Amino acid sequence: MAVLVEAISVIVRHDSIDLRFPGGWQGFESSVPNATICTDKQIARVGFMTPKDVEKFINHLEYKGLIFLAQEKAVDLAVVDQQRGLTIPCDWLEFGKLPFRDTDEKVSMCWLYEGERIYGHGLYMSGTSMELCTPLNWEFEGSLSQRTTFIETSDVEKRLKFLRSEDGVDVYLDTQSGKEVYQGRNDD
Repeated sequence: MAVLVEAISVIVRHDSIDLRFPGGWQGFESSVPNATICTDKQIARVGFMTPKDVEKFINHLEYKGLIFLAQEKAVDLAVVDQQRGLTIPCDWLEFGKLPFRDTDEKVSMCWLYEGERIYGHGLYMSGTSMELCTPLNWEFEGSLSQRTTFIETSDVEKRLKFLRSEDGVDVYLDTQSGKEVYQGRNDD
């Protein structure tokens, strides 16, 4: 099984949640600040649109007892970018862009893999197929997986013009493409 990766995802080991997070799974689930959570019962995923929101959530998880990094490797959680994959070394997680259902479309996803690896030799999977877990009510049509726009952080200020906020989403004009782009907000 695997979990969806869209935008910037924080991936957390389920066994670490059970072992170290106050209140276990229920405590973790109630601390998630948005509706992007999904789990395959081995790992959980929470998605964010900005690095600032990712940092805030990681700080919260560390405060609650989970360990982000030790010796420059992911311990209980990892950060995964939809376009680029793992942002730090991680011995227990795999990332891939795999076909979605029976289409030519690909979806970014992660899965727990703790088996033997020969680095530089592709993806490691426990089987030949992968069931994808997604947030409640997620649909491919209209999702970030179908129509993502990636803008480098260094280009945001010169490329995006703020238009409005509506229902927890900031709307900008991408001056390069002429299209509206959307960024979810976590207002705590």
